[in-house]
Amino acid sequence: MTSPARMLARIALGGFLTFAGASHLTVARKEFQAQVPDWVPLDPDTTVVASGAVEIGLGTALLFAWRRRRLVGVLTALFFLAIFPGNVSQWTHHRDGLGLDTDMKRFARLFFQPVLVWLALWSTRRG
Repeated sequence: MTSPARMLARIALGGFLTFAGASHLTVARKEFQAQVPDWVPLDPDTTVVASGAVEIGLGTALLFAWRRRRLVGVLTALFFLAIFPGNVSQWTHHRDGLGLDTDMKRFARLFFQPVLVWLALWSTRRG
């Protein structure tokens, strides 16, 4: 069994990831390209589409794969770690995107990533 707080956090995170992934593929596609580091060997649009598909998959799994929730939590945490260099790149290269139009906003966002990693792991543990 899992606690109601963990379940609600898992559902919220799953919904957030599914929405963000859909945004990668549609309305915020250009915005997300600002986060792709220059050293990524793929075209920024290909990277955004691929990461959006992964986000949709992880978000859906968080919502519906409750028997495998621990594995999904670990995979989601690893995904958040994998995309962290994109957040750093956006900050260091002063790229606007997703409402992050100042260095202070981009810098503050860096501290939110560890919270997402923790939330992915915490919300998928048994209570």
